[in-house]
Amino acid sequence: MIDRRRQPVALCLLLAFLTAACLPNAVGPSATPGSPPPTPPAGRPSPSGPTPEPSFVPPTPTPKPTFRTNLVVRGDNLTSIARTFDTTARSIAYWNRGTYPSLDPESEAYSPNRIEIGWTLAIIPGTVVDPQTLPEQTPRPASPTPGPTAAPGA
Repeated sequence: MIDRRRQPVALCLLLAFLTAACLPNAVGPSATPGSPPPTPPAGRPSPSGPTPEPSFVPPTPTPKPTFRTNLVVRGDNLTSIARTFDTTARSIAYWNRGTYPSLDPESEAYSPNRIEIGWTLAIIPGTVVDPQTLPEQTPRPASPTPGPTAAPGA
């Protein structure tokens, strides 16, 4: 029979032994601190790193084109402005036909060479209008670019 004073100590030792028996062996029995880890048994590959977990990254939405403004100055014409912004004169005419009716390519009054100093033209740099999907009206830019003809990226 166990002495009642030693009973809690014996119970703690028994619990520690049972708990230790349930834990995985992190370090091999013959391993010493500083020694290389044991090699896995032949036939079983060892893991080379953390297990990859699948993750979902939502796709980045394609931004809508951004209009810039261009103030027409002496010497400007649609072709020179189009060259500056890497687009076409016809595209500039389509984008601005609501504001300036003489720029409507579908109108009998279409006059692409008739632009006036002081006109503010809406332009999407690097974009060409597809005549099959024409814009319905002239969109206005969020923030106008002040000053004379501005080069793209300026």
